[in-house]
Amino acid sequence: MSRFFNIAGPCRPEIHYMIDPLPRLPGVRELIESQNFFVIHGPRQSGKTTYLYALMHRLNAEGRFSALTVNIQPAAAAKDSAHAMMMIADAIWHKARRHLPEKECPDMPDTSDQESFSRGQLQRYLNMWAEKNPKPAVLFIDEADTLPDPIFPSLLRQLIAGFEDRPHGFPHSVILTGVRDIRNYLFQKKQNHQTEPRSSGNFAALPFDIKAESFFMGGFTPSETAALLDKHSKASGQAFSPEIKAEIFRLTQGQPWLVNALTRQIVTGILKNDYSRPVTFAHITEARKELIRRRDTHLENLADRLRESAVKTVTEAVISGEFLEPGRLRDDLTHVQEIGLATLKTPVKFANPIYAETVFRALNYSYQISFNPEMAEPVRYIKSGRLIMDSLLSVFQEFYRRHAEAWLEKFDFREIGRQLLLIAFLQRIVGINGIIECETAVGSGRCEVLVIFGSERFALTLKLRRDSYSEQEGLSEMLGYLNRLGQEQGYLILFETDSQIPWEKHSYRITSQIPLEKRIFRKDVTLEGKRVIVIGM
Repeated sequence: MSRFFNIAGPCRPEIHYMIDPLPRLPGVRELIESQNFFVIHGPRQSGKTTYLYALMHRLNAEGRFSALTVNIQPAAAAKDSAHAMMMIADAIWHKARRHLPEKECPDMPDTSDQESFSRGQLQRYLNMWAEKNPKPAVLFIDEADTLPDPIFPSLLRQLIAGFEDRPHGFPHSVILTGVRDIRNYLFQKKQNHQTEPRSSGNFAALPFDIKAESFFMGGFTPSETAALLDKHSKASGQAFSPEIKAEIFRLTQGQPWLVNALTRQIVTGILKNDYSRPVTFAHITEARKELIRRRDTHLENLADRLRESAVKTVTEAVISGEFLEPGRLRDDLTHVQEIGLATLKTPVKFANPIYAETVFRALNYSYQISFNPEMAEPVRYIKSGRLIMDSLLSVFQEFYRRHAEAWLEKFDFREIGRQLLLIAFLQRIVGINGIIECETAVGSGRCEVLVIFGSERFALTLKLRRDSYSEQEGLSEMLGYLNRLGQEQGYLILFETDSQIPWEKHSYRITSQIPLEKRIFRKDVTLEGKRVIVIGM
């Protein structure tokens, strides 16, 4: 059977294209050797489980350890802690029978007294496994953070209690794996306890202080992305040029699922496994549009996260370019970074262009389908295959003047409603024939939009006009954007706000205190030989 790009579950080297995952987390082997308990965390489908299985097989092949990977997610559905601990012990036994020699396997767990499992029976079960095993046991617990309160603290307590008995009376090393770092997960539960008194709140008093370190499983590097694509090229003869590899990395920023899904869509969905055909930029664009349109489970789950308070807070700051509130900065941002939606480094922005477009389309979909059909008819703005941006923005300016406040008042994300409304209109007109890329970042003070339609490129900077300095600041930012793109013309869109009214009291309102002629305008400005069309809303 020929290999293929994997988009579901852990990678298997016999059927999937994959790179060696072990170099992705340097330092793990040293921690195992020195009997440490630690955490590996990262976004969904970033390669954590693939890594655990590869490390398990490597350790077992070397013969010094009895390594075992067990997924404990089914225990999240247990009726209580006792039932969950029993399910975890049973999962360890079944996995050991599959992956370890009989003499290294634990005994079948005694499930006759289910209640005893919540009082430490899982700890004793691991004690007995370590005592009878001729080799030091290494246990990888996958999906650890899926366990709810109070099951998760019960698991942690038994790991903490057994820690001092390692390596002869407890596993030599234990690795917990999930999306969240254990410290952050505990703190989140503590916060919930403060705001939701009926929560048991056990997490707040249970620091996992036996953890030696936390490793974050991020995306592929450019070289790792290229190496994965080369696996396909070597097997099929279908080459990816350096420029194509760079574009795939740019769109995905190495997110493993996205790299595999985008390339799979090109090779299988578009080219129909015809390896004689070269991969082009047009194929990448088509595959990107299809992934976003189809919104598979990976992207759907990401869009669903937008309902969470922390995600909403950071998303609004990224799109508006505003600052995060200091009191919520660390925890909200850490959560959004851990689920993979935002970058780890500053400036904080969406993790990759595909995620960014998914977020914009998820947030403004109701806008897109609600525009007046006559106003949003693409043929009004597309003539002889060319997009007439001036006409499009003029129509939107009139629409915004008459209807924006009523529309924005009904929207959950009011702080960024203006930007989303314009981008929704652009997406409605451009449709499947063009691409809209938005560059946004916390603290940037703007949203930069690139509309690609055929061979044409239109640069727009969307900015809130908060004071008399905003326009000049926006012009300077627009000039920098044009220079980066190599464009000679762009549009600076200024959304008016009233500086006399505190922002929190009118955040989305278009106040009548500002004269219409000062708010709704259009003018041309020339900066260093480049034309900037300033449009006031």
